[in-house]
Amino acid sequence: MSQRDRDRLVVLKKAKERLITQREASMELEVSVRQVRRLLRALGARGDKAVQHGGRGKASNRRIAASVESKAVEMLSGGKFREFGPTLAAEYLRAEHGIEVSRETARQWMMRAKLWKGKRKTVSQVHQWRPRRSRSGELVQWDTSSHDWLEGRGERLYLIAMIDDATSRLYARFVRQDTTEENMKVLWGYLNKYGRPAAFYTDKASMFQTTERRKRDEPGVDKDPREMEPTQIERALRELGIGWSAAHSPQAKGRVERSFRTGQDRLVKGMRVAGVNTLEQANQYLDEHYLAWWDKTLTVVPAAADDAHRPLDKSHDLAASLSHVETRVVRPDYTFSFGGTLFQIERGSIVAGLRGSQVRVEHRLDGTIAARYQDRYLEMSICNPRPKVGQQPAKTPRLRSAAAGTAANAADAAARRKWTEDFDLKKSMPVWKAAQASGNKPEPS
Repeated sequence: MSQRDRDRLVVLKKAKERLITQREASMELEVSVRQVRRLLRALGARGDKAVQHGGRGKASNRRIAASVESKAVEMLSGGKFREFGPTLAAEYLRAEHGIEVSRETARQWMMRAKLWKGKRKTVSQVHQWRPRRSRSGELVQWDTSSHDWLEGRGERLYLIAMIDDATSRLYARFVRQDTTEENMKVLWGYLNKYGRPAAFYTDKASMFQTTERRKRDEPGVDKDPREMEPTQIERALRELGIGWSAAHSPQAKGRVERSFRTGQDRLVKGMRVAGVNTLEQANQYLDEHYLAWWDKTLTVVPAAADDAHRPLDKSHDLAASLSHVETRVVRPDYTFSFGGTLFQIERGSIVAGLRGSQVRVEHRLDGTIAARYQDRYLEMSICNPRPKVGQQPAKTPRLRSAAAGTAANAADAAARRKWTEDFDLKKSMPVWKAAQASGNKPEPS
């Protein structure tokens, strides 16, 4: 009997002996007067055990059978469920096998089977908390994770994710390479689905920001930062009217970093159970299962109902903006070179001032090439240059061994020495006779 039960027994005995009224006993026990009367009747029938619950020491009517527990533990001990936590294990037991258990019950089962060990919470480094943005689309964090998502079952994949700061709404795609082209494709998908956000928040990777290069031995003096040429993604965001800012630390973009930690646990295990082995299967599972679960479970309602996303209109050409853009000078014959290929501008696209001017060349995501002069696109074709004439093939020098080369050089040197030794200026022909013999000078008088 606990101390609380003893205290309740003392109050009931006072009420039984009429030392206090039943109402006073109810106020002291914090129960109704009717409950006090029930307890007094039970005290007369059962004695001091009346203050104890009738089900104490008995098995609960809602207790799950031991056979169900052993079956669940056997499944959780399998290879594809390794490293599952109690929360995820309870969800899979309910969805895949119809075993309805709470997270705490699953945790107790796993601890008894030594499949889970409780972790003592420790105080980690504390960073200043930043409140969420108030509107959806006001700020979207953008980053890439290079985790081993398929656990060696297939090719190496990268996960490019964009998460809204106000709502935690997640958009993500698996890609084979973390390149500017792949990031532009993911950006294209986000813009088509949600519209243009007010700003993106990324790290300082080279695809987002061009860093000024300085010499290593340059004196450490303060210099005014030089404005660098924008990257292809930075240029594309400017053309689409989307802001961009860079985080100075991983903690600054903690929302997308935490989403990667969740994915590296739950998403990896889910794809393992589903038998995902390819890029196509990974993106299908991502869309149909993981992102659907994320939207249902982890998204929140923004503080303001207004959406900061802006729709795409006719002035926004995603194919043109989300491409690799360079400029080229048009030659006098209305051609320009790009990517090692010579392009000829068609006669119908030639206008005044085109020759010698710069054109914008776009290498688009679908592999096509487009060239624009001012506000119009040019019709063009690939020009095959004619081979140059009059060029003689270079003579291939004869190769000889080192010993033969040394002998030839020695023979040449000996011949030169013999010529200088036998030469006598007094015995040689006078210069005027040599000139006369050549016919260039008359004989002197």
